[in-house]
Amino acid sequence: MNNGSIGFMDSGVGGLSVAKVAMEQMPNENIIYFGDEARLPYGEKTPKEIRKYSKQISKFLMNKKIKMLVIACNTATAHALNYLRDNLDIPVIGVIEPGSIAALKTTKTNRIGIIATNGTVKSGAYNKAINKLNNKVKIYSEGCPKFIPMVEAQHYKTAEDQKEVDNDLSDMKKNDIDTLIMGCTHFPIMRHLIQNAMGDDVNLIDPGYETVKQIENTLSEQKLFNKKDNVAKYEFYTTGDVDKFKLVAKDWLKREVNVEHIALNKLEES
Repeated sequence: MNNGSIGFMDSGVGGLSVAKVAMEQMPNENIIYFGDEARLPYGEKTPKEIRKYSKQISKFLMNKKIKMLVIACNTATAHALNYLRDNLDIPVIGVIEPGSIAALKTTKTNRIGIIATNGTVKSGAYNKAINKLNNKVKIYSEGCPKFIPMVEAQHYKTAEDQKEVDNDLSDMKKNDIDTLIMGCTHFPIMRHLIQNAMGDDVNLIDPGYETVKQIENTLSEQKLFNKKDNVAKYEFYTTGDVDKFKLVAKDWLKREVNVEHIALNKLEES
């Protein structure tokens, strides 16, 4: 048993889509969430910058005595997962491998699409993960950089927002895929828009669900679960606008949350 918290790091509010599943599936686990909104989108940053940011955030979370780190960001998973695993003495879990496994379990035609940040697409991380498990799959990847700022600004509710998503996914729709990986943790927050754009015949994969299964398995194997009578505590931090974070968090998590702002200079010094 270990009453320490599970740390979640993301470039913004997108990782809440993973944290939400964790809260539902593991109601006794404490969670500390960090959204680096001041420096998003990570998909437009260099791998070196992303590793630097990930190192800073992991150090901040380690100072909070976390027992596990979840990189709830596909781009950071692509560029910093191995680095953090090599440098931290706690389990570190990313979202790409679990999402790839889920897609392969789902597809019937072996035609899989991936939408993600430009950084994740350029890294080829999903292609590598999928091909490692099944090299007969046809993969179609597309960067959707507009989607993250849409989610951060709560632009995922109107007919105009739907038109924007329809337009961005028009090329992906031509690929005759049956499975689409939402390869950015922001994207499940606008899942309904993506589903409408792709049609009901396309199965959407939210890597968050498979990631939480991996979290549960790791906690069980290493005997890190909290006591079953533990009342979960949640902490939220952002380098960006606290009020905007609260709005999206309330809308997505269906609960009020307390959020603390962390200045970048403090983060860099931590």
